[in-house]
Amino acid sequence: MPIQEGDFITISYTGSIAGTIFDTTDEEVAKDAGIHNPEALYGPVTIRVGSHHVILGLDEALLGKEVGFEGEVDVGADKAFGPHDPQKVEAFNKNAFKDKPKVGMHLKVDEKGEGIVVDVIGNRVLLDFNHPFAGKELHYWYKIESEVTAVEEKVNGLIRLYAGRDMKTALADGVLTITLPPGINYDRRWVLWRSRVIGESLEHIPEIKEITLVETFKRKDEAE
Repeated sequence: MPIQEGDFITISYTGSIAGTIFDTTDEEVAKDAGIHNPEALYGPVTIRVGSHHVILGLDEALLGKEVGFEGEVDVGADKAFGPHDPQKVEAFNKNAFKDKPKVGMHLKVDEKGEGIVVDVIGNRVLLDFNHPFAGKELHYWYKIESEVTAVEEKVNGLIRLYAGRDMKTALADGVLTITLPPGINYDRRWVLWRSRVIGESLEHIPEIKEITLVETFKRKDEAE
């Protein structure tokens, strides 16, 4: 059956710019490309088609395809990271920064966020606050691995997508229970995206009527 908007599926993909790989679900490809992250979870990712869980151009390319389809797509800047906005390139006094600015360095400006140093002219530092891939065309290879139908697998996919980790989930009588691992409150990524995981689960998975988060604390063994 052709993939439709709202379907949960697992996909593998590799994204590149002018032949240089910048993102992939394949750990070996990441190692070969020099972008391997030892803390990342590699392997096929679960997404909901139409929810922009991947770049818009890739998201749209999935529509109408079948499970098992393997293909490639070029994605223009308008459906990737947007055009490069010259107004987001601004000059600052070099003395405003603690570290000596150098081209390519990432610097944070409180009211602007983080920018990349693109030039240093005398006492002036030019910072580009555009996304590093703004204005660039992307190329993706992708494969639709499977359709996801089980509620727990859908939620696990959202947790992996947003929090970058695995958790135990169980559904009973419309109540989804997520068992939180120890120390989860110190995980900034989970704290930041927890509400998105809960919100999308309730919005897009009708079998879920309620979500319960369970955090368990155990007494340490006296022998320890």
